[in-house]
Amino acid sequence: ALPAALVRRGGLVGGRWVETPAAFPVQDPASGDELGRVADCGAAEARAAVRAAHEAGAAWGRLPAKERSMRLRRWYELMMENKDELAKIITAENGKPLKEAQGEILYSASFLEWFAEEARRVYGDVIPASSKDRRILVLKQPVGVAAIITPWNFPSAMITRKVGAALAAGCTVVVKPAEDTPLSALALGELANQAGIPAGVYNVVPCSREQTPAVGEVLCTDPLVAKISFTGSTATGKILLKHAAGTVKRVSMELGGHAPFIVFDSADVDRAVAGALASKYRNSGQTCVCTNRFLVQKGIHDKFVEKFAKAMEKELHVGSGFDAKTTQGPLINEKAVEKVEKHIRDAVSQGASVVTGGKRHSLGKNFFEPTLLSNVTTKMLCTQEETFGPLAPVIKFETEAEAIAIANAADVGLAGYFYSQDPAQIWRVAEQLEVGMVGVNEGIISSVESPFGGIKQSGLGREGSKYGIDEYIEIKYVCFGGL
Repeated sequence: ALPAALVRRGGLVGGRWVETPAAFPVQDPASGDELGRVADCGAAEARAAVRAAHEAGAAWGRLPAKERSMRLRRWYELMMENKDELAKIITAENGKPLKEAQGEILYSASFLEWFAEEARRVYGDVIPASSKDRRILVLKQPVGVAAIITPWNFPSAMITRKVGAALAAGCTVVVKPAEDTPLSALALGELANQAGIPAGVYNVVPCSREQTPAVGEVLCTDPLVAKISFTGSTATGKILLKHAAGTVKRVSMELGGHAPFIVFDSADVDRAVAGALASKYRNSGQTCVCTNRFLVQKGIHDKFVEKFAKAMEKELHVGSGFDAKTTQGPLINEKAVEKVEKHIRDAVSQGASVVTGGKRHSLGKNFFEPTLLSNVTTKMLCTQEETFGPLAPVIKFETEAEAIAIANAADVGLAGYFYSQDPAQIWRVAEQLEVGMVGVNEGIISSVESPFGGIKQSGLGREGSKYGIDEYIEIKYVCFGGL
């Protein structure tokens, strides 16, 4: 049963829970059962939320930074007090194992804590002037209303990573959560109200897939919106960028990935296998920084594949996220399962071998077996586009230069990983990989202190860390003359 104290079904606009004539179902991806119905907000509700955020913005932006910090800190404390209930909501609507959901809540809350502290450290500058009768000041001010559009794979953390920075800077927000996972965003809204976040500062407009284009267009074109922050596919990001161009809005885009995971001959194979499991199969392979391509050097290839297959069979357990033994929950929906199947069929038809897995799990629904492929080439779909599922294709390579060329051939560059015990090689490869984030002998790299983001078509801007708040700040130059 979902925790009744945190489950909300309406949109949150101007501090009020708003019902709509229509509602859309939220389903458990493990069973297909309906968890409940949520208000299906449309363009009218989106515009109302933008106005509410705009009206609340002046007062929130003028609050002393210490006051904003205290409200964010209280929101963080409430998340920690309700961490188990929030995790249950994530597992119910997303399907990920409860242990992973609990980890997400801790990660999610940490952004509110971090940016509560950063709120008091938005410093301006005094610049020496070239004239005696002038003084040059630099002020930092909030950009205004920020539209926050988030995905389903981390339905809590993708919100707080953006909203924490925005609110700390003095901005107000309108959150449009993914249609698959709106309950987490609404639960955060309930806790925001309890934490004393003023009405209109945090707004949520859940909507169905059918209403998403209309709501998205409002958030990207309304002149009262100053900033758009989006996490999702590169294709959708390009559409939002076109909409945002009409009013020249500030944008942050965390888009698709195609992460390479390179294992060199000098690597510690056991550590590489452990890192591969963590990087590939967290959330059943449904994270933007999941490894999508394994590149293993010829001298160590067979040993790595053998150990990886044994580790998968021993460590990975498919089942409901509420089962304590489960490490692999369901994929989010049928479409996700079909994409994994398509990639496997294509690879096998071109000569790839299924080492383990390769088909839907006997549990049915949206469950799929963790899969390992060998004899993979760069001509196969699974090495050309992001799978977003529990599929690990392994490509054999001979030289470092060859591995770098394969890794950098993608038009996206979010994360990349490699294992090596050669110090010179570590420096060379870390500098040459065309990605925004690199894991060296490490498969899990995300943390609140670290700047998260990509290069090329993986996006614009950075989230988290001391840099994250800059995405929500305007720099104003003030010249005092006649002194």
